[in-house]
Amino acid sequence: MEANTRSIGRLPAAFLTPGSSSFMDFLGAHSPDLLPGNRPLPPVQGAIEAPHGTTIVGAAFPGGVVLAGDRRATMGNVIAQRDIEKVFPADEYSAVGIAGTAGLAVEMVKLFQLELEHFEKVEGAQLSLEGKANRLSTMIRSNLGMAMQGLAVVPLFAGYDLDREKGRIFSYDVTGGRSEEHGFAATGSGSVFARSALKKLFREDFTEDQAATAVVQALYDAADDDSATGGPDMARRIYPIVTVITEDGFRKLSDTEVSDIARAVHERRLEQPDGPRAALL
Repeated sequence: MEANTRSIGRLPAAFLTPGSSSFMDFLGAHSPDLLPGNRPLPPVQGAIEAPHGTTIVGAAFPGGVVLAGDRRATMGNVIAQRDIEKVFPADEYSAVGIAGTAGLAVEMVKLFQLELEHFEKVEGAQLSLEGKANRLSTMIRSNLGMAMQGLAVVPLFAGYDLDREKGRIFSYDVTGGRSEEHGFAATGSGSVFARSALKKLFREDFTEDQAATAVVQALYDAADDDSATGGPDMARRIYPIVTVITEDGFRKLSDTEVSDIARAVHERRLEQPDGPRAALL
């Protein structure tokens, strides 16, 4: 990759040599300094102040899975951004929601997207959903050094498993440890409150619309108790990002669709501020 190829108009030999189907392996072998986890940080004292994304929630339903996130990024006690996007397509049948250091998280998502695309081009087939979850685990583990300095990335990964014909959700810790969640999951600073809400709302027979409403309800509850999570901003027309992955692929709900759900939830909260109540028995 160091050779001067401009005069002959050819790619360096590294790009033409058959090798691993992992783009991360290729980058690590030829330009390791470009990998986020390999960048040395200057010595610092105390926590590094950088914008952080917060709450991501997911819920499965018989035809697929819904993955959603609020829009707020914080830096300490300051709102750094009100309309950040935290949920992205990983490929045609999966998505990843980011919580943690926003800049590193977005970069990791882009690298993950490239990793999956590279595998598909080299192998001529899509990686299984299980394989995608494992690749993401490896990427998070490679960021452990930065995580120990306060720059952690803790995503939530969801997708439609074409082999099992169902939606699946995977959560991670900062070391890359992976767990498959059953039914619903949440990560980020408001995850405790969002998960508690979903625990009472979730049903195995959700329709797609009901699952989308449930995750918006969960984000509303998270914003009610966690200052780092942003609720629907009616004045600025900023609403959660809600995505759906089914056998037809990834789809991001339009602003109009999410606005209708968020406004309906808000109207009900004017009557019941604590949200819908589950039966005692």
